[in-house]
Amino acid sequence: MKQHVIDAISAPVNENIPELNPGDSVVVSVRIREGNKHRIQDFKGTVIRLRKGGNDANFTVRRVASHGIGVERTFLLRSPRIQKVTVTRRAKVRRAQLYYLRELTGKKARLKEKRF
Repeated sequence: MKQHVIDAISAPVNENIPELNPGDSVVVSVRIREGNKHRIQDFKGTVIRLRKGGNDANFTVRRVASHGIGVERTFLLRSPRIQKVTVTRRAKVRRAQLYYLRELTGKKARLKEKRF
């Protein structure tokens, strides 16, 4: 009985989001509404966190903006506002959450690329 209720209120999975892992460099294309106009804005950065769990599943992307200021943005995995996510590079990491990147700058903040 409970499973039917959960399935009824769950959001559909967004097929435009590929399999993500911490350390991936991604480009997230998000639909932005300004007044009555819509446009697409790209947010490029590194996935530092993945939270799985049904409707509330989300991932956090971090990038360094101008003047060395770090910007983090959290996206819902099932959000219809995400038009597409492109993985540009996969990195080899040993942690599930990469919070240690917040304190690192420059060459120290680089992640080693994963070779296949």
